[in-house]
Amino acid sequence: MKVIHRFERYAGIGAVALIFVGCFVVVRPFLSALLWAAILVYAAWPCYVWVRARLGGRRTLAAVIMTTLIAVVMVIPFVLVGLTLADNIAWIVKKIEEARSNGLPALPGWVEKIPLIGVTIAEYWQDLNANTQEIAPLIAGGVMRSHRWIVRNTAIVGQGILQLCLSMFIAFFFFRSGETMVAQVAAALQRLLGETTQRLLAVVGVTIKSVVYSLFGTALSQAAVAGIGFWIAPVPAPLFWAFVTFVMALIPNGPPLVWVPMTVWLALTRHHGWAVFMGLWGALGISMIDNVVRPYLISRGNTLPFVLILLGVLGGVLTFGFVGLFIGPTLLACGYCLAQEFISGARVEGAGVEADTAEGDSWG
Repeated sequence: MKVIHRFERYAGIGAVALIFVGCFVVVRPFLSALLWAAILVYAAWPCYVWVRARLGGRRTLAAVIMTTLIAVVMVIPFVLVGLTLADNIAWIVKKIEEARSNGLPALPGWVEKIPLIGVTIAEYWQDLNANTQEIAPLIAGGVMRSHRWIVRNTAIVGQGILQLCLSMFIAFFFFRSGETMVAQVAAALQRLLGETTQRLLAVVGVTIKSVVYSLFGTALSQAAVAGIGFWIAPVPAPLFWAFVTFVMALIPNGPPLVWVPMTVWLALTRHHGWAVFMGLWGALGISMIDNVVRPYLISRGNTLPFVLILLGVLGGVLTFGFVGLFIGPTLLACGYCLAQEFISGARVEGAGVEADTAEGDSWG
């Protein structure tokens, strides 16, 4: 009898485990969209509470408004970039082919007058221009690889945009039923982890807000300002380079790697006035946002290591695709802060930000 009892218990456990595995297999294709929707909704929850209060407690209407606002900020710009990505990269490939056929453009005379390095740059440029035919096979190979890269990465970006759209659809339901869902998750975690549940959830919550507000908020702001500057100046494909600025802004001190070469390119193409404009716009506009917007977005004292952010961006893209740009750094930051909590044995600040326990600042 005991043997039968034990068999029934193990069989029940096995059946439950199979059901959970089956659920994971079904949900797995949508895992990245679910994660990003949950992260966005949590970060935007105080705003949702405010909108809902102004609408007399109408959850559905408030959820529609919040989902629409987030979509305007997070989805539409990337849709526009995705629609023009192939054309923008094709323009770059065309310029490479023109350089192979017609040679490199002549350097402005002032380049040679740059102290220490001007003569070296001018001589190297002349040698490169004189040997264009010798490096033609290399350029041709690069052009072919670029065409393949266009096809492959346009598809990846397209899949990422679909994931972003799906996450907006899921976010609507998270907004509408957020309290109930979080209460159920908290109750389940309470049974598994006991009294430490609330403390760990607080650490994760504060970390998510810090990453979304400071990292992604600053990156979007820098990309927007960069896009305006690229559009004003005669920079081709301004949307594409604004997107590149957004990606580089996820890494500390990354945007100068975009606007500085743009400034140099404008100078080399004899747009000297626009080169001065781009240099000032980059230094006083794009890069200064990191010192102005980031503190405003509640990120004073952000202590996330550089390598953590870099690995989060790269690993997120490799694991989740395009949406991993957002999910990777957030997950690693949460893991980092939980590790700090475990090691110290005391409550720590998520990513160096003070926890805000004001009413309406969490789902519960």
